[in-house]
Amino acid sequence: MRMRFLGSTSEAGACPTLYETDRGTIVVQGLQVTDPEALADLRDVLEGEGAVEVPRELLTEIARRVLPGGSADAVPTSDGTPSATA
Repeated sequence: MRMRFLGSTSEAGACPTLYETDRGTIVVQGLQVTDPEALADLRDVLEGEGAVEVPRELLTEIARRVLPGGSADAVPTSDGTPSATA
């Protein structure tokens, strides 16, 4: 599998970062969620799976750039306002 860098909201290449694969999937690089209460909220976690926290702004920015028509403009940020940073 090969990956192509899509973007990050971090400086100096630190995580979280998103990649697109040659298999048509997205790979998330980031800090693993370790909070026991948060992990208890996950469903159907298979062996080898984990959770990574990603800022909503990173997802909306990448969707705006990658999806036809930039349809992510209407996706609200964590404070409820639409975001599509350039």
